Amino acid sequence: MVPAPSCQYTWDYWTSSTSDHVELICLMPNSVYIPLTVSWDATLQDVKEELWDLAGKFPLFGMLHEMSGYVFQFINSLAVTEEVDDENKRLRDIKPVCGVLVIIERSIERPGEHLLNTHISNLIGKGLSEFDNLRSSEVNDFRMRMRYLAEESMNKRALSTRLERLRYRCPPRLADSPSVPSTLISHLNNNCFILVTKVANTEFSFTSNVPVSRTPQQHIDTILKKKVNSLNMRGEDPRNYVLKVCGREEYLFGKEPLIQFLYIQEMLAKDGVPQVMTVSIDKLTLGCDNPVERRPLPPDYATIRKKKSQHESSWNIDKNYTCMVQSVGGLNVDPGRLVEVVCQAGIFHGGKALCEAQKTRVAAVSKEGVAQWDEELTFPIKVYNMPRMARLCFVIYEISKTKGKRRGKDSKDSINKLAWANTMIFDYKEQLRTDGLTLFMWTHVADETQGDDWLLHPLGTVVSNPNTDSCAALQVRFSNFDCQFPILFPKQETVKAYADDIELGSPDVIARLSRDFEQLRATAEKDPMYEMHEQEKKDIWASREYFRVEAPELLPKLLSCVEWGERAEAASVARMVAGWPLLRVECALELLDYAYADAAVRSFAVKCLAEIRDENLLLYLLQLVQALKHESYLMCDLSVFLLQRAFSNMTIGHFLFWHLRSEMHVPAVSVRFGLMLEAYCRGCQDHINSLMRQITCLDKLKWASQCVRKKKEISKARAALHQHLQEQHCMETLCEFVSPLTPSLICKKIKPERCRVMDSKMRPLMLEFENVDPTGSDIRIILKIGDDLRQDMFTLQMLRIMDRLWKNAGYDFRLNPYNCISMEYAVGMIEVVDDAETVANIQKQSALFNAASTIYKANLFQWLRKQNPTESSFNKAVEEFTMSCAGYCVATYVLGIADRHPDNIMVKKCGQLFHIDFGHFLGHFKQKYGFKRERVPFVLTHDFIHVINKGQRGSGVNEALDFKIFKEHCETAFKILRKHGHLILSLFSMMISTGLPELRSEKDLQYLRETLVMDLSEEKALEHFRLKFIEAVKNSWKASVNWAIHNIDKNN
Repeated sequence: MVPAPSCQYTWDYWTSSTSDHVELICLMPNSVYIPLTVSWDATLQDVKEELWDLAGKFPLFGMLHEMSGYVFQFINSLAVTEEVDDENKRLRDIKPVCGVLVIIERSIERPGEHLLNTHISNLIGKGLSEFDNLRSSEVNDFRMRMRYLAEESMNKRALSTRLERLRYRCPPRLADSPSVPSTLISHLNNNCFILVTKVANTEFSFTSNVPVSRTPQQHIDTILKKKVNSLNMRGEDPRNYVLKVCGREEYLFGKEPLIQFLYIQEMLAKDGVPQVMTVSIDKLTLGCDNPVERRPLPPDYATIRKKKSQHESSWNIDKNYTCMVQSVGGLNVDPGRLVEVVCQAGIFHGGKALCEAQKTRVAAVSKEGVAQWDEELTFPIKVYNMPRMARLCFVIYEISKTKGKRRGKDSKDSINKLAWANTMIFDYKEQLRTDGLTLFMWTHVADETQGDDWLLHPLGTVVSNPNTDSCAALQVRFSNFDCQFPILFPKQETVKAYADDIELGSPDVIARLSRDFEQLRATAEKDPMYEMHEQEKKDIWASREYFRVEAPELLPKLLSCVEWGERAEAASVARMVAGWPLLRVECALELLDYAYADAAVRSFAVKCLAEIRDENLLLYLLQLVQALKHESYLMCDLSVFLLQRAFSNMTIGHFLFWHLRSEMHVPAVSVRFGLMLEAYCRGCQDHINSLMRQITCLDKLKWASQCVRKKKEISKARAALHQHLQEQHCMETLCEFVSPLTPSLICKKIKPERCRVMDSKMRPLMLEFENVDPTGSDIRIILKIGDDLRQDMFTLQMLRIMDRLWKNAGYDFRLNPYNCISMEYAVGMIEVVDDAETVANIQKQSALFNAASTIYKANLFQWLRKQNPTESSFNKAVEEFTMSCAGYCVATYVLGIADRHPDNIMVKKCGQLFHIDFGHFLGHFKQKYGFKRERVPFVLTHDFIHVINKGQRGSGVNEALDFKIFKEHCETAFKILRKHGHLILSLFSMMISTGLPELRSEKDLQYLRETLVMDLSEEKALEHFRLKFIEAVKNSWKASVNWAIHNIDKNN
């Protein structure tokens, strides 16, 4: 029973009481009663903030959502129940009877809300109720804030024009600059290009010689005038029309010139003729968002804190940080033997240890899997020096005398890591943890160790293992350092004010650093993996003002010199980045890596990304999604940035959805990614039906794949596939859906007779669909189940970035980075490249084919000659082959792409060479009988050289001219990539968190450093590359022998 307040409430209490304060009885929605004494003049907002602050000390706090999701209810003086929505009202104005306030959930029941929640649950693959069951105040707060963001986006779109809605649904793909790329100048005729324009709903089409400066609107105006003259009809307003790309849902509109549209550039690059169609905007199905009632924005915790006086600053605590390790239960050990374990803990920031790790005494594990310590660990770091993003990392390891295990430091006992867990020292509300906590732990993988410490796992998640029934549970208790009130990290204003008083250094030191700045700059310009000496770090940090003015792009290296365990330096960072010039996108991406945990730094990085063009954002979206894993809390600027961009561009939203959903099976990110997916679906409700169609079709195709894989013989598998796809339920489902690979392509219906099972281990399905646009060709997709396509997706993305770097430098090496997307665990789709054959199939077509036909170097040359019978077309094909071979030679060398054989190198009929199947990279070459099968730095077989030389012979001083040109292309391509080596290393570093087996730690990046030889001058680096090139040419016969062995193995 709720106790009565000590004061006596009478009918005239609110008019006759002489007290300045009132005692309230607050009945919380989690069934907890909280007595509260506040001022008569307190507003309901003040009362609510105070309640939520106190509620954290009571049981069941995790059941509460964010405070803005609740309103007050009370009995008024007329004995009527009243609900108050205006929280600016004061207690003395509403006069609740007996001071009783009931807090209830805000009621905003919207039509279709239940159905929407069901759809979102199906899309995520996780019931939304699971988020409620977590009983996490951080999760509840994030959901409320993201819901507000989503509703804001929907209301904005509801007021948009039809053209603005078209820009959202089918955003135009644009190059960075309106000027003609140097790689396309040779494809133009007097600064003009050929453009075929069809008139919708007629058989008319016009072929025009279009100047590069013409805009879509100008071209539409010209076409409509021609239409009027041809059909003798009344003129139409060109502003009501846009240009649609034939065969896909892609549109050209806006003020940019036609040459700036990527579709035009892509067609011209392959000597194609762009084809477009005039369509009326009024006839396009664009959907419409209905405006929704906005929920109030939850107040920021920093804002709430300003109103509170009863708290202690962590900067005022001059004590070493301590925590109590109590016990661990649920250890998976053999109960039949004596097992002794130790708990070790360390404090880290961005993967770097802030102080020496501490460990408990040895404890025996009981038969129930429990070890008890009740031991306090004291760390040699003061609480006032603790940075905001510090994390406490724990590991439980077994000590035994078994031989063969890794030796512990200062001990001959073997160490066997059993489980680990991490937690933030400050919670998401910037409050120092001072209570008990249960950490559900993760099991160790042998090569999972990252960061500076081999035993602890500082780069692992700070999320507890959700599989609580099957994992170890560590009980810890954090000290309150004898403080009566909550301990909070100082406000940003306090931090910056403190930093303002810090001197940069003595005049003598500043003068010395000024003289040595160029030398320090040279040190800072070395690759990201270069290990600096302590003195170099100190000097670079002391020279930060020089770097801000002279070399702002070196901010990442400057931040790596910060001693985060020193309050003065950590405080200076917030002040420093606030005045730092904005960085290029490529530099800003590096600041989102795991090494940069500071919130101000990561916010600055996102600020630098604010103006990034949509096409560039799509290029780096894979890394940005992975960077979410390095965020310490759910609410962060990066999450907001990605969602806001997805809310304004459905193509970005499409790929953000699939990148997030493809990792929902990973327990460590399932909550964060699931919440992001929920937020996206709420903000883009008109996208839900399209995404649900894609998932429904995927499920149907997965079922078809399972039926096929039961058949051992390939002929029976293909027959089973045709039979299954022709069934009515399949035909009804596999129609009218957006291609997950390319959202501008819409599949009308499947063509079962054109589908087949591919003859490889995982039995991928080659699927063909009719295009919904009759002017477009059929859509062909490979569905692959059983292989993790994330590494392929990442490698292809890197090839796309390399292609961009080369083109920006004026070189088109004719790469073909086809589309590939991972959709679920070991499920994904791959784009089919038309008019292409594997080198193995080309060799089989030879009349001289046998198991070792790879030795015969003229096969490929003769095949290209057959596909291109005229001399001009053949010369063009050889040029295409030469350029693409140079690009892929350098790209595969730099990335260390392994397992190259004639079945994963393809050639198009036009001569364009490209690689497929990127299951191994960073030099993880496959072995046969204990020997590396690949002994050359990149694939340059003698039949490739034969094509490049156009069948001519020559070597050494008599080297054919065509081959000399090819070699120069390779050197140029290498120099351009090496110039952007920092970017390549950074992008790989950001992918360490993906869990790819060949990219788990910084050690795996060493291969890139060696191929790019970042530590050498350009002259020395080029000399190194030339030696590798000569080695590849000399040993081309070895590659041919390997290919012959591959053919023998495959044919047997």
